[in-house]
Formats: sequence, structure tokens, C-alpha cells
Amino acid sequence: MGYPGRAVRGWRGWKGWTLLVWVAAVSLLSADGRRVRQPRCPAGCICTKDNALCENVRSVPHTFPSDVVSLSFVKSGFHEINGGSFVHTPALQLLLFTANSFDLIDEDAFLGLPHLEYLFIENNKIASISPFAFRGLKALIHLSLAYNNLETLPKDVFKGMDALTKVDLRGNSLICDCKLKWLVEWMHNTNATLDQIYCSGPPIHQGKKINDLLPHSFDCITAEFASYQSLKFESISVEAFSFGEDQYVVFPQPFAGTCSFLEWDHVEMTFRTYDTIESTSTVVCKPMVIDNHLFVIVAQLFGGSHIYKRDTSANKFIKIQDIDILKIRKPNDVETFMIDGESFFVIADSSKAGSTTVYKWNGNGFYSHQSLHPWYRDTDVEYLEISNKPHLILSSSSQRPVVYQWNRGQKQFDRRTDIPEMEDVFSVKHFRVQGDLFICLTRFIGDSKVMRWDGAMFKEVQTFPSRGSMVFQPVSIGKWQYAILGSDYSLTQVYQWDTKRGQFVPSQELNIQAPRAFSVVSIDDRVFLLASSFKGKTQIYEHLMIDLSN
Repeated sequence: MGYPGRAVRGWRGWKGWTLLVWVAAVSLLSADGRRVRQPRCPAGCICTKDNALCENVRSVPHTFPSDVVSLSFVKSGFHEINGGSFVHTPALQLLLFTANSFDLIDEDAFLGLPHLEYLFIENNKIASISPFAFRGLKALIHLSLAYNNLETLPKDVFKGMDALTKVDLRGNSLICDCKLKWLVEWMHNTNATLDQIYCSGPPIHQGKKINDLLPHSFDCITAEFASYQSLKFESISVEAFSFGEDQYVVFPQPFAGTCSFLEWDHVEMTFRTYDTIESTSTVVCKPMVIDNHLFVIVAQLFGGSHIYKRDTSANKFIKIQDIDILKIRKPNDVETFMIDGESFFVIADSSKAGSTTVYKWNGNGFYSHQSLHPWYRDTDVEYLEISNKPHLILSSSSQRPVVYQWNRGQKQFDRRTDIPEMEDVFSVKHFRVQGDLFICLTRFIGDSKVMRWDGAMFKEVQTFPSRGSMVFQPVSIGKWQYAILGSDYSLTQVYQWDTKRGQFVPSQELNIQAPRAFSVVSIDDRVFLLASSFKGKTQIYEHLMIDLSN
């Protein structure tokens, strides 16, 4: 009868084997089907076994045979390489663009190409590259951006491309300014080599090889005044001074009738009220420290002028002296100075009957030392040294600025000369650059001027249109020399000294209503510009350093 169980098992084994063979055949057919359905070479492209060349295409195709490892674009019509344009061709090892019309490479343009080693973007019209255009190209060893329209490159555009051994930037009009300083630094810290490339500008570097530049070849630190604090009062002048171990500022407020003293709050990082001196029509509050004692000359238009002393034990100001009202009728400016260890101050009087007068400290108080000239309606007085000799320059509404020189034998000032062709000068302020003496002369209407002392006289260096100017103030902060020209009718102009030109150049504009004076104070490693305003809020600006290479 046989063995029916074995027969069944044999039939079932044969049936299982047949099924396996059928599944394998279907699998092979499916595999063959996939090969048949592989992406064809895109229109406008020619594909060989592992290369593809596209010409005159309008966009980057997204379908290429999977075994393409080299891809070239020639005379293409697209205007930029968009982000993620090649995520569908991850096997690429070489990518070339030449004679195309695109001018922009977007960020992440080559994302998804972990095996790309060679990238040639040559003879195109590229003027701009995203800072993250080459992000993800960690295997790239050769990059060419030759013969494009590049004038600069974004900072750290090669960041993360540690495998780079060759970068070609020839044929571009690179401007070697602060925006390209990073490239010079990178060149000195990378193992990649660069062909010789030349600067097309700025003039200081034009024609030089970028490869020969050093990071210190660039002067990229500039500065500006940034609005920091607004004070809700009007003021006509401002003085910054040190007393003890602290810094203070004082603003005369003619309408409120006070000298307002401010101190720096080291916690809140703002200026706060310290003390006040009550007065009438105050025009000047001039601090003066003698033998660790603080005196303040309070000049008033009405009620006479006075001298106050800081009583540290009572922590207040006490009036100690009145100033002769017959000589000082309409004070307009006060200057303090020392000659041969002795302390003086001078008050410029602008009345017809008053007299600009020098006062001297005698150990107990101040007494009239010399009247310079009556009847001239002086508006400003400036103390300075010319050839190591003390001088005063008096500005007047009725004559040209007059220069007085200290006579050490007579211990008085003698008239020396005047400044020719400078009528209607409201004030004179001086500054020095590399040992040379300059003065800023303010005119309300007309031209304010900068003049230089040539050893015998002051000669004109530069003119500035004045439109309602009551102050042309030189300000020195570290290596920076500024001149600030105020205006009652327009924005205040800040000029910065250009050493190469030997002149001031425009720096920035400040919006201050009717500025009258500027002063600088340094506190906690910060520098502030104080600006008095006769018709608006008194302003405080911080002097900030800016790195143009960032």
C-alpha cells in the first residue's frame, strides 16, 4: 500500500521549492524593472556612465542616473543656485559650473553632498555668496571661485571645510577692506594654498597681493556716539570733574536757577542727582580743585556771581565769596588754569561796561589779579600753551580774537596779536594732534574754522558751514580726535580727525536741540559724551568701539 505520509510530505516539499523559485524570479524581475525605471538623463544634459554635462538648462534638474559622480553646467540660464539644489545627487564627487549667467549662491546650496571633493564655480557672474553657501562640504578639497564678479566674501564662508587644500580666487575684483580682513587671517591659519590674487581697492591696498597682507595691515576699529541717557532739564554748559576718588558732572540750568551736580550710579549704571547750588540765571558752574578742596565758580547774569566751597563734613556747598559786580556784569565763560604752581581763573564778561578779569587764589580766597580789557563784550576765553608759554585767547562780538601771552617777569598777560580775518567769532577751543596745536573757531552764521599754529601765527586748515552754531567743540577720546559743530537750526555734526589728510571728515549726526557745550567723562572703563541743550533735554551719549571686520 505504500507510504502515504511520505508521499504527502514529498508533494508538499516540491510545492514549497516551486514557490521559492517563483518568488526569486519575481524578485529578479522587480529588480530588472527598477533598473529599467532608473531616472533618465535630463533634457539638455548628456550622460555617460558616471558623468553628466548640462548645457543651456533653465534650472538645476533633480533627476540624474544614480551612478553619476561628476556633474557639469555650461551656459545655463538660471540666475542663482538655490539651497538644496543637489540633495537628489548625493553621490557627486565633482561639480563644475562655467560660463553661466547666475550671480548668487544661496545658503545651503550644496547641502546633501557628503562626498563632494571638487567644486569649480568659474567664469560666471557671481557677485554675492551666502555666508552658509558651502555648509556641509566637509570632504571638499578643491574650491575654485575664479573669474567671477566677487568684490568680497562673507566672513567665515569656509568655516567647517577643514579638508580644503586648494582655493582659487583669481580673476575677481576683491576689495581688501575690513570686510575681507578675516580672509587674510584665515590664509595665515589654514593648510590650504591660494594662488596669487591682487586687491582692486581701497587705495591704500590697491594693486597689492592679498597673500602679502597681514591682519595688522587693516585698521578696522571705528567708533560712534550712541544715545545712552536723556536728562529732563535744559542746560547752557557742562563740566566734568574729579573730586576725591569719584567722577562728577555739573550742568548750569539758567531757567531753573541751579547748578545741578550728577554722580555715577555704579549699580544702576546711570547718572543720578548728587547735589545742587541754588542760583539765578546761571550760565556757568565751573569746578576747581585746589589742595583737595572743591570750589565752584557760579557765574550769573543777575544778582552777581559767587564762589562756593564743598564742605565735606557737612556734605554741602557753602558760599565763601562774592565776585566784584563792577567788573563782572554779564559773565559768559569761565576758564581755570595753573601757572608755575599757582591757581587762577578768568571770567569773560560780555557787557559793554564790564571787564574780562583774571582772579588768583591767595590761600584764603580769590582776588582780582588783572583786568584784560574793558568795553569789548567778550563772549569766550580759552587758556592754552603755545610753545610752552601760557596764553589766553579772547573771543569778542566787537573785534577779532585776541591772543595774550603770560609775562613771567610781570606775572601778567600781555597782548600779543590777534587772529586776522576772523570777525564775529563766538568762541575758540584748542586741541592737539601729534604735537601740533589747532584751534576751532565758532561762528553763529557763516563759516566756522579750524586753524593750525605754524610757529608764528594761526593759519586756516579747514572751513565748516555754520547755521546757528554756538559751539564748535574739539573732543579727545583715546586715539580719537573729534570736533562737534552744534546748530540751533539743524542736526549737530560730528567730525573725526583723519591723520592722513590732516583734516576732519564727517563721522555722524546727533539730534540735539540748541546744543551749547560738550564734555567727556570716563567711568568704569566707559566713556560718555555729555551734551548740554538750551532748548531741550540734556543728552548723554556713550562712545562705543565698532569692529568693521565683524
